[in-house]
Amino acid sequence: MLGVVGLDLLPEALEAAGDEVFGVPEALLLFVGGFLFAHVVERLLAVRRAAHGVAAGERVPQVGLTAAAAMVGHSLMDGIALGAAFQVGGGMGATVALAVITHDFADGFNTYTITSLYGNARRKALAMLVADAVAPILGAASTLLFTLPEELLGGYLGFFGGALLYLAAAEILPEAHHDHPARSTLLCTVTGVGFIWLVVGASGG
Repeated sequence: MLGVVGLDLLPEALEAAGDEVFGVPEALLLFVGGFLFAHVVERLLAVRRAAHGVAAGERVPQVGLTAAAAMVGHSLMDGIALGAAFQVGGGMGATVALAVITHDFADGFNTYTITSLYGNARRKALAMLVADAVAPILGAASTLLFTLPEELLGGYLGFFGGALLYLAAAEILPEAHHDHPARSTLLCTVTGVGFIWLVVGASGG
């Protein structure tokens, strides 16, 4: 998720929503807003959990579902981008299609993993995986009905990129290294980021 956000979502957001507000690109403002939004939601869930007597170490399934929903939303936007690319030309559409298909393998893995990681039933994890697989198709089909403004797309990517980065940095990475404090865990983390870099580079960004 760290690689997806830093090497894919954020660059796309900056390119699509590059206008500045008080010297800061809109995409970066929304990126910070998404990060803070995820933090506030997690804190509210923690307060609610404490009020119901749930131990601090227990996972909140809703957090996993929220993160998975964000990944599904990202896949939906991938489909919209795919449809828009085919409106421009077949060559560009084919290139974007390759990128979307490649990215969706990683997105599907992240969607299933994060849903399961937060204690949701396997049935829910599979449902989110199916939703992530169907989302690009629906997104591409929707471009037959309307065209999404590029700036709005960039703002979406920035906001959800911030939310996903919070979950990766504040939840997933610390938990992974806490349960398995070994060099292999660090190696897997770095390898995962490197893999996303290769995917983004091979698909032309």
